[in-house]
Amino acid sequence: MKADDFMTVSQAAVKWGITVRRVQVLCLQGRIEGAFRIGRAWIIPINAEKPSDARIKSGKYAKGKRQ
Repeated sequence: MKADDFMTVSQAAVKWGITVRRVQVLCLQGRIEGAFRIGRAWIIPINAEKPSDARIKSGKYAKGKRQ
């Protein structure tokens, strides 16, 4: 493994067009394959794919009706 094989959270955020915090959350949830922590920093493989967005988009909630 070389340093060129990995990117930082900031680099991933720019590459994928999302915020740094969102990349951190995806790492924490284990949704970025191959990502791991060194101290307080996340290290992400350079060839990792951006995970699909699993957040609610339809406006419909699974836990009952909103009034």
